[in-house]
Amino acid sequence: MITSVTGYKKSRSRPHAPRAVFVQTVRQGHASRGETLNLRYPCACAAAGAVREDTRTHTEDRALLPVEEQLKVITSGTMQIVPMDELRKKLERGVPLNVKLGVDPTSPDLHLGHAVPLRKMRQFQDLGHKVTLIIGNGTALIGDPSGRDSTRPPLTEEQVEANAKTYVAQAMKVLDPEKTTIVHNGDWLKPLDLSKMLKLMSQFNVARILEREDFHNRYTNGQSIALHEFIYPVLQAYDSVVVKADVEMGGNDQIFNLLAGRDLMRAMGMEPQVALTVPLLVGTDGVKKMSKSYKNYVGLTDPADDMYGKIMSITDELVPLYFRLCSTLPVDQIDAIDAQFKDGTADPYALKRELARNICDLYHGVGAGDAAQAAFDATFKKGEVPEDIAEFPLSTVQVNDEGKVYLAKLLVDVKIASGTGEARRLIDGGGVKIDGKAVAPKCYNVDPALFSAGTVLQSGKKRWAKLA
Repeated sequence: MITSVTGYKKSRSRPHAPRAVFVQTVRQGHASRGETLNLRYPCACAAAGAVREDTRTHTEDRALLPVEEQLKVITSGTMQIVPMDELRKKLERGVPLNVKLGVDPTSPDLHLGHAVPLRKMRQFQDLGHKVTLIIGNGTALIGDPSGRDSTRPPLTEEQVEANAKTYVAQAMKVLDPEKTTIVHNGDWLKPLDLSKMLKLMSQFNVARILEREDFHNRYTNGQSIALHEFIYPVLQAYDSVVVKADVEMGGNDQIFNLLAGRDLMRAMGMEPQVALTVPLLVGTDGVKKMSKSYKNYVGLTDPADDMYGKIMSITDELVPLYFRLCSTLPVDQIDAIDAQFKDGTADPYALKRELARNICDLYHGVGAGDAAQAAFDATFKKGEVPEDIAEFPLSTVQVNDEGKVYLAKLLVDVKIASGTGEARRLIDGGGVKIDGKAVAPKCYNVDPALFSAGTVLQSGKKRWAKLA
């Protein structure tokens, strides 16, 4: 049996030790904020016979909206729904769907780009559907090859478990815990014996897998493809069989894996899932996808003031996209914002402030947006930053062998200091600030995370520079 985060039942079979799952909020009477719930996820691998417990009785049933109203919300901000007619038929039954998202916790920290599919899952929940969040402690040992030009370094089981704890805590800032089922695919993937694994792999062929753009490019360019990478889409597809997914979500680079799930479910005599993809979020630089490695991200655990400032640094053209993929505004209001940008009546600055407040409230609680805006205005809006501030590319920030940024050199590169000697004196004098926050004396090597598109460096009242 696979159990829900709340309203869970005890399993009669005991093939595995209990797993501790950390959640932020659970139904009253089960655990308080921050407590640990011991939820049991027995092995579910019985080929096509694996079943998922129906958790509809765990939450209050309510009538679903008409299909067209649901589709208006579901299709907002999506890239592909394959096939749309099957999704419509599933909705027409009037029964809550099981929407699946599988995540490999490769990092302990999430950003707004990671939250895009979570926001779509929350919309499904608000429409009355259930979601299954699969923590890929099995698949992460391989590493998802989607969009990669080289083999992804595998994580240890200890790294996966540590990352999973923080991932779930951050995901619950977006999802409704009472309508979320959390499972770990290692509970059914790791016990697979050779005969079952061969049976699964016999449902796929190498020629089809090599049609994937990433594998095709690596193969034609003579780049290495490890054999175990071919197994990843097979295992992800099997996840869908185990949890009996009605819909599987993922980034647009995941479409092959999602369609593989459809094929395997059909081969095992099950109704195939619908594949739904969402776009990859463009980072604050307006060019590349959001990524910590590109330093263009807004972290879900960033302080509200930093989160607000980063949102204010995005280009005006990104505002409608961020509203649609990252905010909690209703679809009708987002459509109206889109229309304003198209007809030229939009006030980008005012809307950007509204967007920043909304996102801060989402991740830090109601009122956090207003407080962050007040702090932002006190630093920037009231004339402290010159309008003609010099801008330098974000690539000016260089990380040294110690994984730090030598601030003295950066101050020289952005023309605030004439040499590193002067730069160190400015730092020691307490006059250097990064986004309005003073740098401590003798602090010459600083965290690269302090710098992103829009970061302002300052020394005194006359020396300024902005990263763009």
